[in-house]
Amino acid sequence: MPHHPYRTYRTTVARREQLSPNFLRLTLTGPDLVHFGTAGLDQRIKLVLPLPDGSFTDVGQFDESVGMMQWYRRWRELPDEKRNPIRTYTIRAVRPEAREIDVDFVLHGTEGPASAWASSATPGAPLVVVGPDARSDETGGLEWNPGDAGSVLIAGDETAVPAICAIVESLPAHLTGSVYIEVPTEADALPLAAPAGVAVTWLARGGTPHGLRLSAAVHAWGETRAAQAAPHANAALVDLADPHEDEVLWEVPEAASGSCYAWLAGEASTITALRRHLVRDLGIDRRSIAFMGYWRRGRAEAA
Repeated sequence: MPHHPYRTYRTTVARREQLSPNFLRLTLTGPDLVHFGTAGLDQRIKLVLPLPDGSFTDVGQFDESVGMMQWYRRWRELPDEKRNPIRTYTIRAVRPEAREIDVDFVLHGTEGPASAWASSATPGAPLVVVGPDARSDETGGLEWNPGDAGSVLIAGDETAVPAICAIVESLPAHLTGSVYIEVPTEADALPLAAPAGVAVTWLARGGTPHGLRLSAAVHAWGETRAAQAAPHANAALVDLADPHEDEVLWEVPEAASGSCYAWLAGEASTITALRRHLVRDLGIDRRSIAFMGYWRRGRAEAA
């Protein structure tokens, strides 16, 4: 029987590790994780959180013959009190031989269901994970695709930290580039090994508005790049801007082109503004920019 690209895994919390004031790592375990896809990088997964009584409504998600979209439609039709919250995360590490995966959470109180659950989750707590099946011939949920680019720009906020860390740790030694990561406090800067030619800058937000320091860093990067470029080098590319690009919150190139590749992820308005700056002001080919609005300020995730 062919396997679906994504499947549902029953897991429980094996360990919890407080990485910083605002980052918590939960190591999840389960026998079926031996089949969890090992692509890593910015691999997206879905977390199905328990209802207040600790239960998970059965909509066929544990039947391997049922595709994700089929049970997902059933889930959407449930009344609110029976519909388990679903949130999107990126995987931090996969160890199928140990039947473990690591998921890093940004703790921001108990208003959001994922942060509330993670804050109090102890070893043995159940969690349902929807992720890639290594036995499938298809893949999905990965956006990192630098092609033959020799230089990269990576920028994101705390919601993108797991993906950024996994990507940076995988970069080849010859690559050059800049990585900018905005986090709530200085203490939230995590250890991160990068190639010698890749500069990683952690930006502590402190009391400044969300996205302000990240935007300033990317604009400063652009000024340096423009100063180093030949006169009028960008003029031929400015027309590649999409007149409807401000309406798009997520776009990734099928095959990156050019010598520089940009990967941007985080709060949607900040990320779309940065992408617009790269394309319209710096003349970077939009086909060399992957940008993902992971969340929108003032709005809960629409699962």
